[in-house]
Amino acid sequence: MKLLTRIALTGLAFLLASAVGGLWLFHTQQHAMERPLHIDDEPFVYTVPRGTTISHIAQDLEAAGIVESALRLELQARWNGSASRIKAGEYALKPGLTPLGLLDLLVAGTVVQYPFTIVEGWTFSDLRRRVSQSSVFVQTLQGLSDDEVMTRLGLEGVHPEGRFFPETYYFPTGSSDVQLLQRAFRAMSTYLNAAWARRTDGLPLSSPEEVLVLASIVEKETGAAEERARIAGVFVSRLRRGMRLETDPTVIYGMGDRFDGNLTKTDLRRDTPYNTYTRKGLPPTPIAIAGAAAIDAVVAPIEDGSLYFVSKGDGRHVFSTSYEDHRKAVRRYQLGK
Repeated sequence: MKLLTRIALTGLAFLLASAVGGLWLFHTQQHAMERPLHIDDEPFVYTVPRGTTISHIAQDLEAAGIVESALRLELQARWNGSASRIKAGEYALKPGLTPLGLLDLLVAGTVVQYPFTIVEGWTFSDLRRRVSQSSVFVQTLQGLSDDEVMTRLGLEGVHPEGRFFPETYYFPTGSSDVQLLQRAFRAMSTYLNAAWARRTDGLPLSSPEEVLVLASIVEKETGAAEERARIAGVFVSRLRRGMRLETDPTVIYGMGDRFDGNLTKTDLRRDTPYNTYTRKGLPPTPIAIAGAAAIDAVVAPIEDGSLYFVSKGDGRHVFSTSYEDHRKAVRRYQLGK
């Protein structure tokens, strides 16, 4: 009986020691998982290739001096199920990040996102050149014509000019140029359709596409935010009256590579589909990328009777309701008389 009692007590002591040891190990593990990684002031960028195991990741980070114990990190990942859910990509490990936070980051796939900005006033040629120069994107469109690019985007037959919304987009490394253009095209379509739905009644424009064409002209005519709606109003008023728009940026666009920075009277008289001095109505396509403000100005223009405007040379314009006043403004601000 005494022997059985001693055996029972010994077993109990073993169980208690095991429990205490287990609790100590658990506490030690948790404490280790909550201590910040060894990261200096700048983020440590680490790339997880597709198919990489948690064991490989842990060993890499230990070798780099980021984690104290590869074994502890691997055990934690296998214990909480993170090991099988890690996503490939490029990660920025920031100061203060803990091993637990690291695993959450890898499971969530919160990879580094790089910015690319599409700028108002760019032509499609400008956009293609800037995309091709970016190290963010995998280049798949080089050597293709504009029509072939649009076909690759699933937009066969759509003219590309002005169809991509200007803003800053963020993409992870390894994204393709096609992904950027598709996203920017969708953004422009969404914004343009929403603007068309809230347009002022009675505009002499028959579709969102015509809004985009006129907005591109407004974009090229002024950078002054407070003038956009008045500039749009001048063009809308001229369209109502059947007057030619007579705007230099469309002529320049129609000249293409022939434009050398100097617009002459001969250029203004040479007919092209984009010469609004020789042809009435809108040109056949946008002439550049229009921003949200230019689109908003076109769907809600300020029509105050002005039919003319001339640059003052400081980025702003003088508006006139009569040709006589316009000629005076031209003499003063353009001819210096």
